[in-house]
Amino acid sequence: MALIDMVQTRELWDHTLVTVTEAVSGFLIAVFLGVTLGFVMARVPPFEWAAKPFIVLLQLIPKIALAPLFILWFGFGLESKIVIAAALAFFPVFSNALQAFKSVEPGDKDVFTILQANPLQRFYMLDVPSALPVILTGTEVAVVLAMIGAIVGEFIGGNEGLGYLAVAHLQNLAVPELFAVIVVLAMVGLVLYTLIGRLRRHFSAWHVSEARM
Repeated sequence: MALIDMVQTRELWDHTLVTVTEAVSGFLIAVFLGVTLGFVMARVPPFEWAAKPFIVLLQLIPKIALAPLFILWFGFGLESKIVIAAALAFFPVFSNALQAFKSVEPGDKDVFTILQANPLQRFYMLDVPSALPVILTGTEVAVVLAMIGAIVGEFIGGNEGLGYLAVAHLQNLAVPELFAVIVVLAMVGLVLYTLIGRLRRHFSAWHVSEARM
């Protein structure tokens, strides 16, 4: 089988490492930006009112159409693929983070006010634990989108990575090898999704949604 033959070569693993690096890097950037913006908007309603329409508008623009621009701006290296991956993964994290931080129980806020907790204590001891299950649910979607973004970038302007390898086999009409790359892509995406799912269950084991499972 083509898959067995390819797995035994270093070329496949080198291209896999490139794609995983792009996807994970874009995913981490999206998580940082999404959680930060979500928290700020939840705490500053005028900022949410002013900025959210623009964020939603940018999200409505097909990222496939923007991908060539990202490659022109950031080059044909890893940077452009990371930006594309982050752009696709951002919105699920941002949307979940915004709603999660806005949904902190008012009674819990009152308790922290009575106890005279400072803003840092409220953030680490109330906001983060309350919002974490919802945010992590968004990251499960985001990591899949980050993987798709990295592959799309490689399709359009890559010279390495699994997306590039798939295009190379397609141009050579090497159908068995192409299907082998597709299988590897699916397995890598499944591994990343499973890892995020395990992190979600670990860090939100106390949540009612996990208790019912």
